[in-house]
Amino acid sequence: MAEEIKNEENVMPENENLEAENTDNLSAETSETAANDETLAENDATETAENDEKEEKKSFFGRKNKKEEQLKEMTEKYAQLEKQKKELNDKFLLLYSEFDNYKKRTNREKLDLMSTASEKVIVNLLPVIDDFERAIKANENLEDIQVMKDGFNLIYNKLLNLLKHFDVEEIAAKGEVFDTDFHEAVTHFPAPTEDDKGKVMDVTEKGYKIKDKVIRYAKVVVAQ
Repeated sequence: MAEEIKNEENVMPENENLEAENTDNLSAETSETAANDETLAENDATETAENDEKEEKKSFFGRKNKKEEQLKEMTEKYAQLEKQKKELNDKFLLLYSEFDNYKKRTNREKLDLMSTASEKVIVNLLPVIDDFERAIKANENLEDIQVMKDGFNLIYNKLLNLLKHFDVEEIAAKGEVFDTDFHEAVTHFPAPTEDDKGKVMDVTEKGYKIKDKVIRYAKVVVAQ
């Protein structure tokens, strides 16, 4: 019995030692785990901070690169627009120069045409003037009035034929319906009949046209 008690006493301290050792080991392990957790937390915090810093740097450089790309794109567009502007300006100057030359050439041709046309008319009028001069000279000692009348009629008809040669025509007026495109009313008189209303009663000055262009309106008296 004493021996068993002794053995129990011996076993109890050993168990206490084992429990104490286990407790110490557990505490050590707990402390180590806590330390490891703390270290991991610190590492995680450091890594998170580093990642945040990297992301921030990446975002900053990304924005910077994007701005540089936008600036480059705008510069290229500006250069392209400047090129187009120069091309359009050159085309405009070329067209303006060509149009100016065309206008000068056309004006010169018109002046030449007018000069030539005037020259033709004058050249054809000279024989009529010659006829008038001969008639005036012949009439100085002429006693037969009929011969004088016939001479003037010949010159008159010659002048009319010359006008027809240049497409000059007399505007029909007397007895025609009054037309503002060809007639100019100088006065009005009461119409003798209902049928004469709005018609030309008399012509105070003949009108003429070249083809369809009126060169002088006929001055007329209109019946009302």
